[in-house]
Amino acid sequence: MKTLIHNWNRLSLVTRIFIGIVAGIILALSIPNAAVIGIFGSLFVSALKAVAPVLVLLLVMSAISNHKKGTQTNMRTIIYLYGLSTFLAGLIAVIASFIFPVSLSLVKGAEDLTPPEGIAEVLETLLFQVFDNPINALMNANYIGILAWAVLLGVALKNANDNTKTLLSNFSDAVSQIVKWVINLAPLGIMGLVFDSITTNGLSTLLEYGKLLLLLIGCMLFIALVANPLIVYLAIRRNPYPLVFSCLKESGITAFFTRSSAANIPINMRLCEKLGLNKDTYSVSIPLGATINMAGAAVTISVLTLATVHTLGIEVDFGTALILTILSAVAAAGASGVAGGSLLLIPLACSLFGIPNEIAIQVVGVGFIIGVLQDSFETALNSSSDVLFTATAEYAKRT
Repeated sequence: MKTLIHNWNRLSLVTRIFIGIVAGIILALSIPNAAVIGIFGSLFVSALKAVAPVLVLLLVMSAISNHKKGTQTNMRTIIYLYGLSTFLAGLIAVIASFIFPVSLSLVKGAEDLTPPEGIAEVLETLLFQVFDNPINALMNANYIGILAWAVLLGVALKNANDNTKTLLSNFSDAVSQIVKWVINLAPLGIMGLVFDSITTNGLSTLLEYGKLLLLLIGCMLFIALVANPLIVYLAIRRNPYPLVFSCLKESGITAFFTRSSAANIPINMRLCEKLGLNKDTYSVSIPLGATINMAGAAVTISVLTLATVHTLGIEVDFGTALILTILSAVAAAGASGVAGGSLLLIPLACSLFGIPNEIAIQVVGVGFIIGVLQDSFETALNSSSDVLFTATAEYAKRT
């Protein structure tokens, strides 16, 4: 048994995760009633979500309090890359929706949802998250609030004595070690998530929306494999694909199955450490990216909005399409401040075309039906690009 465990641990994490995926598929097809297997997935996601807020708070506090004057970080470049990628995602989704128009079979069942009334409400909600109570921010995984408090406390502790800073660093290292233990359970967790996804949702309900899913997933793959690599190439002037595939393989796979950018924060920080990136930078950029770097959300908002437009036969001019691109990018960045994320921002985008809320909410219902795949691809794109652009900014600085 000891030899078996030793040989298992010698395999790379990605290899072990692929084994977990295969095991999950086999178990779901052979013993679909063994519900206990799905619990492993729920426990894994819960463990990641539990440790991530504490990790972010301590890492950022430690990084800022121990930051040496004159040491450069790349936050300005990273934020610019986040914004550029999200805008391009919205633009690509709009163009693709005109080239491959999709019509919807509208559904009922989402009438009790309350979407935000305007972009101002979305941004206001996001702003109020900054001024959240620190305990409440930790309990609710409000990463904007956690980041704000971590930065303030880190700055306040800059003049603390060395013993205090060492203690803070030790706590940060201890939580990082816990994260490593949790991540080692990823193959078991992914197995449970795959099992639960197949036995609960199946794929039959998605067939009716195959064309819509192809458009959504096609846009996201185009951004991940063409647009983002182009941005990276323009920044570092060398082949971007080794870095792109590394991020997709080690971050995108887990994000695909956990369907939570917050849960993937520990995975991304571990990958940044593996890539040898500056801890002062990625301890801030990764949780910030989990909140505002939302290219996948911009695709979802744009595609589903224009699918509604095509369904209703509304004519769209170039100016309105451009406004939709900007609106989807801004709304996507504020998606973390809205319960339901990108789907509940669709009525906001639909209002740009005068589409009544009653119809827009039906489109949200369609979004929930295809959410098992839409949300997985969206999260994988969002989360993997957090590491991609953090690394890009640092590599660009080195050249």
